[in-house]
Amino acid sequence: MQELPRLGDIVTQTTAVLAPLLGGEARREAETVVLTALGLGRSALFSTPERPLTATETARVADWATRRADGVPLAYLSGEREFWSLPLRVGPAVLVPRPETETLVAQALIKGDAWCRSTATPASTLDLGTGSGAIALAIAVERPDWPVTAVERSPAALAVARENALRLEVGRLELLAGDWFAPLGTRRFAVVVSNPPYVAADDPVLHGDSLRHEPRTALTPGIDALADLHALIDAAPDHLLPGGWLLLEHGADQAAAVRERLAARGYADIVSHRDPAGHARVTEGRR
Repeated sequence: MQELPRLGDIVTQTTAVLAPLLGGEARREAETVVLTALGLGRSALFSTPERPLTATETARVADWATRRADGVPLAYLSGEREFWSLPLRVGPAVLVPRPETETLVAQALIKGDAWCRSTATPASTLDLGTGSGAIALAIAVERPDWPVTAVERSPAALAVARENALRLEVGRLELLAGDWFAPLGTRRFAVVVSNPPYVAADDPVLHGDSLRHEPRTALTPGIDALADLHALIDAAPDHLLPGGWLLLEHGADQAAAVRERLAARGYADIVSHRDPAGHARVTEGRR
């Protein structure tokens, strides 16, 4: 009878599978892949490294390792990603929420709080291109008295956002189908946020292992990487209350271009903010 593989051995085997993709980070990633696939905590690596795996468990880990080695994000394999301490459902229909986007959430909360203090009214907030709903849900959870609206043009992505809202029991989030401001009519908001596509269609990064499995339409607006950012800057004044704020996430080398466009369109108090990695990632302007 063939001996069952052990937990520690499976981690070593998975490390070898992932090494061509991740190099020196392969061991740490292999541990995460194995433990997540098996539903185990990290302590299992130290407390039960000799734990035998069933044939079903072994096959599951092997499948995950193969797909991860092909660049499939771990979040797509597990179906979940934490963002702003919220457990979000994710899948190939939506971008995997990233830590740098938490900078956008933080700045939106700051601007919304300032609005509340100055007007004595809740900060009505709009998230454009919501994807998994990560940004809108984080704001709605942090400020449950604010009316939050999120718009998404992809039906599949909107379904993911609705599922996340239901799982997190966020009742005040309004989810609308449509392209940017199209479904909003003449409505205006105190805070408008967006993490739009901002990678040029001919950028080689789109074909790299870190992005090639994520939805292309959520990553690139076409050859002009700034096209959607410019469109949002141009259209937002018609949907901002007087004194309201537009906050945009963008590429690490796009802050100056975004500030220039905001200034050309008459926004005030234009500032860029750095993400935890030190990149100018979010730029804001006030109507």
